Amino acid sequence: MLKPGTIALTALLATLQAVGPIATDTYLPSLPSIAVHLDASISTVQLTLSVFLIGFALAQIVYGPVSDRFGRKPVLIVGLALYCAASFACAVASSIELLIVARFFQALGAAGPVVLSRSMVRDLYEGRRAGTELSRMGTIMGLMPAVAPSIGGVLDLFFGWRGPLFAVFALAIVILLLVIFRLPETIRERVPERLTPKSFLWGFGPVISDAGYRVHVAIVCFTYAGIFVFISGGSFVLQNVYGLSSVVFGLVFGMCALSYVAGTLLGQRLLQRLGVARALGVGCCFLAAGGTAMVLALVVGIDHPAAVVVPQMIYLVGVGQALPQGMAGALMPFTKRAGAASSLLGFTQMVFSAGVGTVLGLLLHRGALPMALFLAVCGIGALATYLASRNVRARGPQW
Repeated sequence: MLKPGTIALTALLATLQAVGPIATDTYLPSLPSIAVHLDASISTVQLTLSVFLIGFALAQIVYGPVSDRFGRKPVLIVGLALYCAASFACAVASSIELLIVARFFQALGAAGPVVLSRSMVRDLYEGRRAGTELSRMGTIMGLMPAVAPSIGGVLDLFFGWRGPLFAVFALAIVILLLVIFRLPETIRERVPERLTPKSFLWGFGPVISDAGYRVHVAIVCFTYAGIFVFISGGSFVLQNVYGLSSVVFGLVFGMCALSYVAGTLLGQRLLQRLGVARALGVGCCFLAAGGTAMVLALVVGIDHPAAVVVPQMIYLVGVGQALPQGMAGALMPFTKRAGAASSLLGFTQMVFSAGVGTVLGLLLHRGALPMALFLAVCGIGALATYLASRNVRARGPQW
């Protein structure tokens, strides 16, 4: 079994955290081919993305409390098994309707590894060590959006649209085998109550009632929503407004992903020097600076893609710092209900971000400024929450 504190365990936990992005980013280059070969409209093919997001958000609320009762590893194996089966169904789907259904079940399975990998970090580590581990996982996970579309494009070129989907299925099998044979059980003490609908809902009570948890979840929501702002609006703004080709946009997307990786590396250094709370504050400053810079660049009339790209990169450096520390701050108070805390955190950030992305989508016809304003609101919202919650955070554990 893998030992706590080893690079191998960190890499496996990071891979578990990345199963959602892998499942989506790998097949993005194949969306036009899917539309042609399955005789579907682009809007219908886009449903394979939307239903995944819905399933991913809904399922996150379940895995944590169940794992608090039955243990992380058995619940994780069930989630991964569902993920494997649904990934195979995606690869062999004979119609767009079957692909949409398979993607929904794939999301239900993918939510488990994401929630439980965070819970396992809380099981194994305390304080700054947990923040460092989440940052390291973020560094590894951040590379996925940079490389997965490129790999998917090559597979689509040589093997057709099913190639990337079969690759996701093959990787899912490998991950499942590693979990079964190499991942230890991490939970220290299982919740003794029988799992009933009442106990399931009441299990979130101690989590929601913690003021420090609510503060850190709010910061995570603002931070993560800024990523959705770029995902929802970046392609339209950079290609339709500024005229970038799809190839150049892919390179820009990769640069932004690497900015996030740089943020996680910087966050690890700051964490050791400043602790979780102050490192989180530095990250929030980057978030606010990036969002504000994009608005100012557009307002003063800079008509160049750099007016959007450079501020977005600054924001993503902040994400790399603030997101792991915000998650660590939210999970640290909970030893017995780390699963419930992780589930509620994941569900809340996904629903909030999806809402922000949906509203932004209705305003993108107005050009680049709506995206900049939304990014600024997310960045300033995270910083304002951090500054306003000083007394609340001071009453909690200090790391």
